[in-house]
Amino acid sequence: MANPLFDTLFGQHIGSDAVFLQLPGNQNLTYASFLDMAARYAGLLTDFGLVPGDRVAVQIEKSPQALAVYAACAQAGLVFLPLNTAYTADEVSYFVENSGAGILLGDDTKKHALAPIAERCNARLETLNADGSGSFPDKAAAFPRTFDTVSRDESDLAAFLYTSGTTGRSKGAMLSQGNLLSNARVLLSEWRFTSDDVLLHALPIFHTHGLFVATNIILLSGGQMIFLPKFDLDQMIAELPRATSLMGVPTFYTRLLSDARFTKDLAQHMRLFVSGSAPLLAETHVQFEDRTGHRILERYGMTETNMNTSNPYDGERRAGTVGFPLPGVELKITDSKTGKTLAQGEIGEIEVRGPNVFQGYWQMPEKTAEELREDGFFITGDLGQIDPDGYVTIVGRNKDLIISGGYNIYPKEIELILDEQDGVLESAVIGVPHPDFGESVIGILVAKPGENLDLDGIGENIGKSLARFKQPQKLVVVPELPRNTMGKVQKKALREEFAAILSR
Repeated sequence: MANPLFDTLFGQHIGSDAVFLQLPGNQNLTYASFLDMAARYAGLLTDFGLVPGDRVAVQIEKSPQALAVYAACAQAGLVFLPLNTAYTADEVSYFVENSGAGILLGDDTKKHALAPIAERCNARLETLNADGSGSFPDKAAAFPRTFDTVSRDESDLAAFLYTSGTTGRSKGAMLSQGNLLSNARVLLSEWRFTSDDVLLHALPIFHTHGLFVATNIILLSGGQMIFLPKFDLDQMIAELPRATSLMGVPTFYTRLLSDARFTKDLAQHMRLFVSGSAPLLAETHVQFEDRTGHRILERYGMTETNMNTSNPYDGERRAGTVGFPLPGVELKITDSKTGKTLAQGEIGEIEVRGPNVFQGYWQMPEKTAEELREDGFFITGDLGQIDPDGYVTIVGRNKDLIISGGYNIYPKEIELILDEQDGVLESAVIGVPHPDFGESVIGILVAKPGENLDLDGIGENIGKSLARFKQPQKLVVVPELPRNTMGKVQKKALREEFAAILSR
């Protein structure tokens, strides 16, 4: 009997008194205690009638118990389906129905809204709350602390992660045991994690970054996690002295830099800071190094592939880039219309192939065929280029490409220039409808605290660096850019908000 995912990540720690999770309130949870809990959960899920390959949908707050559901699914051969806690009942309804989940775990506060969904989708509804209470753990308490691990192999599905659905209905990316394990093994080696590491974990665990990158690496290494419910600046600064590493999104780093308590002395013992899920401004990269002496390691991944590239652990971590393809991952830049590989330095669509690439979209064979080539290359939808030294730079999403008067305009090129202007904190460039050119460029700006932006002056400055067809026809100042839970700017929302701005 073998189960690669459970045996490799969890099984090695059964009976171990080593600390796995450091929790608020100076509480520690050992690997043994965590896996006892997971075994009880696996027993209960099996008792409910779920069989290997069935889906377990969860919309629950981050907690050790929530993480134990992931371990239980791996041990019982079930497919783990974590859902963003911000999703509405209507959104959850789609995911449960589309996935055919046999059970839905939700918070007691949402039980009233989730009950009709579960009933309509013929899914069992149980509750699990942030404090570890709920009907699910209550029932699991009657089950033994051991569970006979279900036999699976690396080709079997381990998880579904639904895409954000910015261009239509969300797609369920099917991730196998092999997909998850291969990526964890590579990252463990590339980022030099060992059992001595203590990862400061403030990411959500419904997303690949916090779950399949951060958690899987620590499980594989046998290290510890300081397991915070969410990002809290005071907590982060208080806990940092006990950590060796931090994985975060750019917002983590900008908020740390905004606080005078975050000093070089506070960070000097740290081994590694990793950033991803959204682009890190080059200015943040420089400010962070000036403040702490550390260079943030930026990497590139996505729902369907986990991690694809990384800046080097040893060597230059180049600001504005996402480094090199990881070992075992092939990456090429192609023409989005013909699929032909472009010359180095040209901008095109990023395609990747490797053991990390998902198995396809659940019940969407046509979408799978559109984005996953027969030769195994996945068309990411991201635009990028490879510089002469081999570093990969993400230019933007293919859907964000602006075509004005027949010219291709890459928002990232303009954003980099706007970000350098006096008083500008950050920017987003979008295309909006134009009667003559099809689309026209609009620049959305956020000012630094206390600054008043001189839009005419900014317009004149960028005119010196950009061809006329690339220059924003209008600059708009907003208090902040709309972002999703992982910090990505939601350009679809901006395009909708400013669609008629040229006709006002």
